[in-house]
Amino acid sequence: MSNFDDIKNAAAERLALNARLRTMLVDGLELPVDADKIEDDQPLFGRGLELDSLDTLEIVSLVEEEFEVYITDDDKSVFGSINKVADYIVANRPR
Repeated sequence: MSNFDDIKNAAAERLALNARLRTMLVDGLELPVDADKIEDDQPLFGRGLELDSLDTLEIVSLVEEEFEVYITDDDKSVFGSINKVADYIVANRPR
């Protein structure tokens, strides 16, 4: 496989992961928004999706159940956006 094919496959996997995360959050948190309308760099808290601390616990649970990755209290920066959650999953998922 060429380097181009590797990059193309990695990009496709990342797009699929981000789409899966958006759908998981919308369904799991029962958000009144279409998953396709959430941008990958949109903040999850504050002026972004306006999630709160209870949503944080639900996200931790959803990620652990779906990806077998646990987010600790020390990893608060993970909740910045879909991309940050995806980065964390990729870096910490079991192989």
